[in-house]
Amino acid sequence: MTTPENILIVLCNCPDENVANQLATGLVTARLAACVNQFAPVQSTYRWNERIEITQEVPLLIKTTQAAYPALEAWLQTNHPYEVAEIIALSPAAGLPAYLNWLDKEVQA
Repeated sequence: MTTPENILIVLCNCPDENVANQLATGLVTARLAACVNQFAPVQSTYRWNERIEITQEVPLLIKTTQAAYPALEAWLQTNHPYEVAEIIALSPAAGLPAYLNWLDKEVQA
């Protein structure tokens, strides 16, 4: 049985819907993620190269395993158009056991 400690939720912002679709499909096709949720565009404000940037981005919520995370991170770095992609992994505190088991079966490390 898979436990929440084996699961990661990865946040990654994309410059537009097209890139978000490509990354989401690529991660699931490569079996690095069981599921990727793509959210509506959000406004992001951040400092980059000593300037304040305000831009629209499309967030992804990627469900994966601890074992697959290194490969997922490397894949995103290779396929993401940003010079420095936002890749932040969070551990869930709890989860429905049936869902966690499904997620674990869908991801191949």
